[in-house]
Amino acid sequence: MTTADATGWIGDPATALRVAEGFDLAAVDPDATPAYRGSKADGVADLAAEAPKLDELQERLFAASRSEATDQAVLLVLQAMDSAGKGGIVRHVVGSVDPQGVMLTAFKKPTPEELAHDFLWRIERRLPEPGFIGVFDRSHYEDVLIGRVRALAPADEIERRYDAINDFEARVVASGTRIVKVMLHISHAEQGARLMERLDRPDKHWKYNPGDVDERALWPDYMAAYQTVFERTSTAVAPWHVVPANRKWYARLAVQRLLVDALEAVNPQWPPATFDVALEKERLAATMPS
Repeated sequence: MTTADATGWIGDPATALRVAEGFDLAAVDPDATPAYRGSKADGVADLAAEAPKLDELQERLFAASRSEATDQAVLLVLQAMDSAGKGGIVRHVVGSVDPQGVMLTAFKKPTPEELAHDFLWRIERRLPEPGFIGVFDRSHYEDVLIGRVRALAPADEIERRYDAINDFEARVVASGTRIVKVMLHISHAEQGARLMERLDRPDKHWKYNPGDVDERALWPDYMAAYQTVFERTSTAVAPWHVVPANRKWYARLAVQRLLVDALEAVNPQWPPATFDVALEKERLAATMPS
């Protein structure tokens, strides 16, 4: 896809949002719309306009895998502070494709069984099969984010995990899965407003977790933990992308574009017929009224 295909894109979001050497999370404006010059209305229109392309690419990937024409998959890793919009990405971006080709996992607090294994054990069990888009709503990065901030593991174990993650992701990519890692970056003030909205609306009370306020009190510690994650685990084969997320419409549009780019890089093709098409047309016609 070229930048001319959409109304508001003026650059490559994959480049604009990628974590590169010298990246500073504190310098990222959560209100910004990198590489995009359009309004909210433009963004909503572009999201709708690109949805069919994402849907077709996903269907082609799924179809190719069913005929064993590809062993490739795509994994979207979503990380963020609470209320940053992960659910909206799943609903408005991933939700535009056929759900039979999506593997969604929302990782929660590890179970006793999971704690009995290495932290990557439960992650590997949920990697997408060939032909699928996998989505991790939170992921193995919780083990070096909350794990560090809340001291849920010794410092030397947290340190070990960075290299373990890099080795794991390199192996996943080598096996044929493209990894799209996204951190949705909202401001402290915006998170507060979104949490307050959940309290103001009875239909949003189910989304509110009192523990979110406890984690919010540790905001500087989480930002420092994210900075370390980016420095240690944004690699050539699995780079991080930090998406400003105060504007929900922009975050959704940017993640959609990153997914489209990943699928276009895979370039899945419709599998060829394994039967004589002309003969099957004749046979089918013979069963139809003249």
